[in-house]
Parts: sequence; structure tokens; C-alpha cells
Amino acid sequence: MRHPFRSFAQREDGGISALSLQMFIGALAFGGLAVDFGKGVTSKTQLQIAGDAAAHAAIMTRETKSAEEAKEVALNVAAGNMPNAKYGDVLTEENINFGYWDRDTEVFTVDPASSEAVLVTTQQVSANGNGVTTYMMRLTGLSELDVTAGAVFESYYPTCFNEGMVAREPVDIQSNNLFGSGFCIHSQDHAAFSSGNLLEDKVVVSMPDKRDIELPSSGFESNDGLEQALRDASYQIKILARINDILGGIVTDPTDPAIGIMAPTSRYYRPYVTDASPIDIQGTGATSLDGSKFRAGRIHVLSCKNDNSHKQLGSGFVMQNMVLVTDCRLQFNAGAVIEDSVIITTNPSDKAFYASSNIVLGRDDDCAGGGDVQMIALGGVDFAAGTSVFGSQIIAAGDIAFAANANGIEGVSLVAGGRIDVTSNGYYGVCGGAGMNNNYAAAYFRLAR
Repeated sequence: MRHPFRSFAQREDGGISALSLQMFIGALAFGGLAVDFGKGVTSKTQLQIAGDAAAHAAIMTRETKSAEEAKEVALNVAAGNMPNAKYGDVLTEENINFGYWDRDTEVFTVDPASSEAVLVTTQQVSANGNGVTTYMMRLTGLSELDVTAGAVFESYYPTCFNEGMVAREPVDIQSNNLFGSGFCIHSQDHAAFSSGNLLEDKVVVSMPDKRDIELPSSGFESNDGLEQALRDASYQIKILARINDILGGIVTDPTDPAIGIMAPTSRYYRPYVTDASPIDIQGTGATSLDGSKFRAGRIHVLSCKNDNSHKQLGSGFVMQNMVLVTDCRLQFNAGAVIEDSVIITTNPSDKAFYASSNIVLGRDDDCAGGGDVQMIALGGVDFAAGTSVFGSQIIAAGDIAFAANANGIEGVSLVAGGRIDVTSNGYYGVCGGAGMNNNYAAAYFRLAR
């Protein structure tokens, strides 16, 4: 009996089967781990997509709504991407935080009152009862994976909308203009330059495709600095879609917390408006407006009979610390003083605002705060020779034709739904953002992390 047992123990046939069985079991184990890992990666991707979408929705809503309203929108967006019935609550209100994002240090600071940035954290974790179920890992006692993802979106305001020219259609620059360092020119179509223009360092000239630039026969040689200034860029000109909001925040509800001109929480707040009740100005009769009928701190409403009617702000007319809303065409004459004011016309004509020569908008105060003017037209703007602008803004749904004084621009924002035509021999300087805080602006948003 001893010999057969010894012989059986020494036999090697069938060893491959045993090895194959061991390899098969190992492959099953590694395969199971791969399935668990892949499921975790897939969940991470889904959470990231849901978080990105929710953060974007939150910061967009927060621009004009309360934090609570923005959070509600974000929760709905997250649930739309990862339904609660299948994934559980991947996003809760506590994991939506508004605050500030430091791009240099990549540190997020929570501030519930802020609308500048938002941090959203989406998660599938066992503590919430929606962890990611495992297969092979449960043999080691790990039945669920905790998976989280984070997204930070921040708001920003492109420099071109602060000090510069922005148009949906072409921007046409004639000869011998000087653009100071930091000035910006953008067209959503293309820009055209005649000869003799000088663009200082850090001037930006942008369009969706910079190869579309139109030049004279002399090319870049006759426009010093232009080649270095060219950029590819594209913007949705969002502020044009806000004109009705701006108007509503003046004539409909001046105390609206989001858009009201008298609400300190509003982006359109003007502290110099102290009385919400409007003053009606008689639109019939004399063309020249009577300055004695205007009051500081008040909102004025001026109606004209038809689109061809116009009123004139003549020499000696003083408009300070007030608002004027009208459907008239407004003519501005040299000698009128316009500072710390908002003027809006709903007139759709090509010359809803126009002037012959030498008008001054804003206060010549070497870029100090205050003294600024914001002018908004649902039509076009045509300012002839010698226009001077100091820390102020012109927004037109139509075209803007502009002729600057040789030393007369120190901080201007021109935004046109049509084209912008700039004549010759003007100077366009910048204030480096100083004195431009009252510009009407619409936030843009970008994924920071």
C-alpha cells in the first residue's frame, strides 16, 4: 500500500489544471476590482458633470437673484443630471457655498453675501445612504465607495466692457488716432483701420478671427502697435439684453433689490437718487429743455409725441445727480453740464442721441470716482467733432458714430448692438478702471476649478 501512495504523491500530471484554476480565481479577483474601480471612476465623472452644471447655474442665477434662489436652481440642475430616485441626493444646500476665489492661491473663501464665485460639492457617500455599491471589494468588508467631486465657477467682467469699444458689427477706425495703454477695441465681426493710428503697449484689438482685420495698403506699417495688439476673442454682448432690466429698475420698481436704481444691493444702484417718485416733464412746446424743471436726486420722465420729435439740452443746461428717461431724440449742445447722471431714451431712430460738436460727458477730474454719466439708447448715437468723455459710458442698441476731441477721452465705454465708427485725430486714454465703477455691466462666468 505504501508504494501506490508514494507513486500518487509523486505524479505531476494535472498540475496545469490546478494552476489554471488558481489563475482563473486571480483573474476573477482582479476583474472584480477593475469593475469596482471603473464604477467609481464613472460615478466621479457623473458627479463632476452634475457639479459643473449646478455651479454654473448657481453663479448665473446669483447675479440677479438671492443666494436661496440660486441654490434652488442649482439643486434642480443637479437632480436633472443625476435623478434622486436613482442616485440619491448628490447635492444638498449645505454643499453650495458662495464666496471668493483666489486664482493665484486657488483658495476659496466662503461669504454667503458674495455673488462673485460659488463652490459646489457633489457626492455619493455611504453617510448619505447613496454610496457607490461594490462587488469584489465587499469581500473585504467594503460594500460601498465614497465618491465626491467639486466645481468652482467665478464671475468676471471683460476689460473691453469697462474701458473700450465693443460692437456686434464692424468697428471702423479712421486715421491718426492715439489709443492709450490698456484701451480695448472689440468687434464680433471684424475691425478696420485706416493709416496713421498709434496703439500704445497693452492695447487690445480683438475679433473672433484676427485674420479678418482690414488694413490700408500700407498694412501694419502705418498703424504702429496694431499687429502686437491683435487677439482672437469672442463675446456675447450680454449688457444689451439688460436694457429692459435697467429701465425697469428705474421706472417700474426703483427699490427692487436686484435691479432697482435705489436699492443698495442692486448692481444698478445710484446713491444720488433719493426719491422714487418721478417728475413728469412736459414734452410739447419748446425744443430746448428748461433746466429749472429738473431736480437733483430725482427721476424725470419726458414724453414726446412721435419718433421724430426731439429735445435739446442746450448751453447752460445743468444735469447733475439725476436720471432722465424719455422716448424723445435728444440733442446735446456745447456748454451743457452732464455729471453723475443716467439718461435713457427708448427712441429707435439712428440718432436717438446726437450732438454737433464739443460736448462734454462726465467730470474732468483726472479719473477720480464720481462725476460719471451713463447714456443708453434703443436706437443709435451720433456725436460729431470734439466729443469729450470722462469716466462715462454709452450703450446703444444701434450704431455709434464717434468723433473724439484730440485730448478729450479719459475713460470711456462704448457698447453697440450695431457698428462703431470712429473718426480721425482723437485721443482715447484710460483710467485703469478708476472712476468707472458705475458702468452698467453684465457678468461673465468661467470654470475656475
